[in-house]
Amino acid sequence: MKLVIAIIKPFKLDEVRDALTAIGVHGMTVTEVKGYGRQRGHTEIYRGAEYAVSFLPKIKIEVAVEAAQADRVVDAIAAAAKTGQIGDGKIFVLDLDNAVRIRTGETDKAAL
Repeated sequence: MKLVIAIIKPFKLDEVRDALTAIGVHGMTVTEVKGYGRQRGHTEIYRGAEYAVSFLPKIKIEVAVEAAQADRVVDAIAAAAKTGQIGDGKIFVLDLDNAVRIRTGETDKAAL
């Protein structure tokens, strides 16, 4: 099993969710986060004053999938979240040792 973690722009969430649903992934965890990468934030002008915005709003998506499906999930997220602009985000894939569905006690593949 794999845990796919994606950091994307907030307005791309619906497109990513639709892309994952289309390939058969129905469960995900979404968290609103703040951060920056190479762009190191940006400056904004508000009422004539310039402000440095160090941490940009992002969305963190976590999806647990079977190992065989991980590449398809990564490709779907990358295609749906891409704008071609700086700050599109990153995708991380981690090994997942085990999973347990609390309600039924199912484990591993059955718990997904």
